[in-house]
Amino acid sequence: MSNTNDKLWNVLCHLSAFLGVGLILPLIVFLVTKDDEASPIPLHAKATLHFHISLLIYFVAGAILTALIIGVFILIAVALGGFILAIVGAVKASNEELYHYPLTIRLVK
Repeated sequence: MSNTNDKLWNVLCHLSAFLGVGLILPLIVFLVTKDDEASPIPLHAKATLHFHISLLIYFVAGAILTALIIGVFILIAVALGGFILAIVGAVKASNEELYHYPLTIRLVK
Protein backbone atom coordinates (compact mmCIF):
# COMPACT_ATOMS: atom_id res chain seq x y z
CA MET A 1 0.00 0.00 0.00
CA SER A 2 1.75 3.11 -1.15
CA ASN A 3 -0.95 5.69 -0.52
CA THR A 4 -0.97 7.17 2.98
CA ASN A 5 -4.59 8.27 2.48
CA ASP A 6 -5.55 4.60 2.18
CA LYS A 7 -3.84 3.86 5.48
CA LEU A 8 -5.55 6.86 7.12
CA TRP A 9 -9.03 5.79 5.96
CA ASN A 10 -8.38 2.23 7.11
CA VAL A 11 -7.37 3.37 10.59
CA LEU A 12 -10.28 5.83 10.79
CA CYS A 13 -12.73 3.07 9.94
CA HIS A 14 -11.44 0.94 12.80
CA LEU A 15 -11.50 3.88 15.23
CA SER A 16 -14.90 5.17 14.11
CA ALA A 17 -16.58 4.23 17.40
CA PHE A 18 -14.16 6.50 19.27
CA LEU A 19 -14.98 9.31 16.86
CA GLY A 20 -18.69 8.99 17.61
CA VAL A 21 -19.65 7.73 14.15
CA GLY A 22 -19.41 3.99 14.85
CA LEU A 23 -21.59 2.39 12.20
CA ILE A 24 -21.97 5.41 9.91
CA LEU A 25 -18.36 6.02 8.86
CA PRO A 26 -17.51 2.45 7.78
CA LEU A 27 -20.84 2.22 5.95
CA ILE A 28 -20.23 5.44 4.01
CA VAL A 29 -16.61 4.53 3.27
CA PHE A 30 -17.65 1.07 2.09
CA LEU A 31 -20.44 2.38 -0.15
CA VAL A 32 -18.14 4.97 -1.72
CA THR A 33 -15.16 2.65 -2.27
CA LYS A 34 -16.76 -0.77 -2.83
CA ASP A 35 -16.08 -0.75 -6.59
CA ASP A 36 -12.38 0.06 -6.21
CA GLU A 37 -10.85 -3.42 -6.30
CA ALA A 38 -7.25 -2.19 -6.21
CA SER A 39 -7.69 -0.40 -2.88
CA PRO A 40 -7.72 -2.11 0.54
CA ILE A 41 -10.12 0.51 1.91
CA PRO A 42 -13.36 -1.39 1.12
CA LEU A 43 -11.99 -4.53 2.79
CA HIS A 44 -11.21 -2.67 6.02
CA ALA A 45 -14.52 -0.81 5.91
CA LYS A 46 -16.42 -4.07 5.41
CA ALA A 47 -14.56 -5.80 8.26
CA THR A 48 -15.31 -2.85 10.55
CA LEU A 49 -18.93 -2.76 9.42
CA HIS A 50 -19.30 -6.47 10.26
CA PHE A 51 -17.76 -5.77 13.66
CA HIS A 52 -20.11 -2.89 14.50
CA ILE A 53 -23.21 -4.77 13.34
CA SER A 54 -22.15 -7.75 15.47
CA LEU A 55 -21.55 -5.50 18.48
CA LEU A 56 -25.01 -4.01 18.04
CA ILE A 57 -26.59 -7.48 17.95
CA TYR A 58 -24.63 -8.60 21.02
CA PHE A 59 -25.54 -5.39 22.86
CA VAL A 60 -29.26 -5.86 22.15
CA ALA A 61 -29.05 -9.49 23.31
CA GLY A 62 -27.25 -8.39 26.48
CA ALA A 63 -29.81 -5.65 27.11
CA ILE A 64 -32.65 -8.14 26.78
CA LEU A 65 -30.89 -10.55 29.12
CA THR A 66 -30.42 -7.93 31.83
CA ALA A 67 -33.71 -9.21 33.23
CA LEU A 68 -31.47 -12.11 34.19
CA ILE A 69 -28.18 -11.26 35.81
CA ILE A 70 -26.18 -12.69 32.88
CA GLY A 71 -27.06 -9.71 30.66
CA VAL A 72 -24.94 -7.35 32.74
CA PHE A 73 -21.88 -9.52 32.20
CA ILE A 74 -22.61 -9.75 28.48
CA LEU A 75 -22.84 -5.96 28.24
CA ILE A 76 -19.54 -5.54 30.08
CA ALA A 77 -17.87 -8.11 27.82
CA VAL A 78 -19.24 -6.45 24.68
CA ALA A 79 -18.06 -3.01 25.82
CA LEU A 80 -14.57 -4.19 26.76
CA GLY A 81 -14.24 -6.34 23.65
CA GLY A 82 -15.41 -3.54 21.40
CA PHE A 83 -12.92 -1.12 22.92
CA ILE A 84 -9.92 -3.44 22.84
CA LEU A 85 -10.59 -5.01 19.45
CA ALA A 86 -11.10 -1.62 17.79
CA ILE A 87 -7.65 -0.58 18.95
CA VAL A 88 -6.15 -3.87 17.75
CA GLY A 89 -7.84 -3.40 14.36
CA ALA A 90 -6.49 0.14 14.06
CA VAL A 91 -2.95 -0.98 14.93
CA LYS A 92 -3.16 -3.79 12.35
CA ALA A 93 -4.48 -1.34 9.76
CA SER A 94 -1.62 1.05 10.46
CA ASN A 95 0.74 -1.87 9.84
CA GLU A 96 -1.03 -2.46 6.51
CA GLU A 97 -2.66 -5.71 7.64
CA LEU A 98 -6.33 -6.61 7.24
CA TYR A 99 -7.81 -7.53 10.62
CA HIS A 100 -10.80 -9.82 10.80
CA TYR A 101 -12.47 -9.33 14.16
CA PRO A 102 -13.29 -12.47 16.14
CA LEU A 103 -16.92 -13.48 16.73
CA THR A 104 -18.27 -11.26 13.97
CA ILE A 105 -21.26 -12.07 11.84
CA ARG A 106 -20.50 -11.48 8.18
CA LEU A 107 -23.64 -9.95 6.68
CA VAL A 108 -22.34 -7.54 4.03
CA LYS A 109 -21.15 -9.13 0.78
